[in-house]
Amino acid sequence: MLKGTIHQQDITIINIYAPNNGAATFIKQILLKFKNQIDHNTIIMGDFNTPLSPLDRSSKQKLNKETIELNITINNLDLTDIYRIYQPASSGSNYHSPFKKHKQ
Repeated sequence: MLKGTIHQQDITIINIYAPNNGAATFIKQILLKFKNQIDHNTIIMGDFNTPLSPLDRSSKQKLNKETIELNITINNLDLTDIYRIYQPASSGSNYHSPFKKHKQ
């Protein structure tokens, strides 16, 4: 996690590199650990090693319980996959798509 200021605006960047096995659970734990430090000026990025959107999964991959729970956590923290906002129908990996907290 990196905290700083850009153009007089506080910003927090959290970079997550998830393991190949148990990635969804790992990411959920990290998000919950830092939930009190996540606000609308937080960017979360990294290699999540798990497809969060049906567009990011191959036809062979099924949505498992851990990924469903991670998506619920992402929604509860009011995070948005910015890549999906700008590329709503693009299939591919979400490893490069940072999350951003909604402004309230």
